Amino acid sequence: MKRAALTTERPSLEHTRLDEYGVEQLVSVLIDDQAKAAEAVRHAHRDIARAVEAAVPRIEAGGRLIYAGAGTSGRLGLLDSVELYPTFAWPSERSLALLAGGDGAIYRAVEGAEDNATQGGADMSKLLVNRNDVAILVAASGTTPYVLGAMTAARAANALTIGIANNPGTPVIMQAEIGIALDTGSELVSGSTRLKAGTSQKIVLNTISTAIMVRLHKVYGNLMVDLVPTNAKLLTRAIRLTSLATGADEIASEAALKACRYRVKVAIVMILRKLDATAAQQRIDAVHGDVRAALNL
Repeated sequence: MKRAALTTERPSLEHTRLDEYGVEQLVSVLIDDQAKAAEAVRHAHRDIARAVEAAVPRIEAGGRLIYAGAGTSGRLGLLDSVELYPTFAWPSERSLALLAGGDGAIYRAVEGAEDNATQGGADMSKLLVNRNDVAILVAASGTTPYVLGAMTAARAANALTIGIANNPGTPVIMQAEIGIALDTGSELVSGSTRLKAGTSQKIVLNTISTAIMVRLHKVYGNLMVDLVPTNAKLLTRAIRLTSLATGADEIASEAALKACRYRVKVAIVMILRKLDATAAQQRIDAVHGDVRAALNL
């Protein structure tokens, strides 16, 4: 597919004198244009739900989330992958990210890296992908060779492939087992897919990973009860979450957390069922981490 045919590459017909706007008007139109990203995601919600439903059984069977992309798309995948550990205690080795150009491309564009399909396939293959893995492949254009190479390797290993792109009908969508089209159209600054195309990708990646974690019982009610309190802010948050879930005051919540090595799930069951840390953990383990089920045993 020629790049000129891609909607993300077409010059926008709106605000063609953008460089003449005053600052307040400039900021206003940029914000309004970004709002269209959420609309594009909303239109794709059924495919996003299909992706989550297909991913959960594989992850439950021991699979990994593997993100692959180039440029902005690759960095957004990396961001989503690294945030899963502090938020949900998701093991870092089960949330991996491939970025065209390697680690150096995190900070500086590596020219030509996105055009190397062979390298994309090799990078994916190095991870020893298997049928329980979930490959999330992201490219605004939908045609990025590096991403398509990674997809080919993931499909050859029978991994689930989820393709996310901002141009409908492109290879990243059509060749994936589940394709998610985010039709954000032309960019206000023509061709700059770090704008609403990137925003829409961020929303989808957050939605997919968070929904998977909710289905894996990493959330109780709407509380993130599997967080890892690795700093003072997160420790305070753990105490607050325990209090919200149990109705206990902060002193009692902190005491329970100390007794169970700061595992929020365990502290909740300890307080609500008047158990010690060992008994509470046994209940949680018996129901695969489901706090609500543990409380009902």
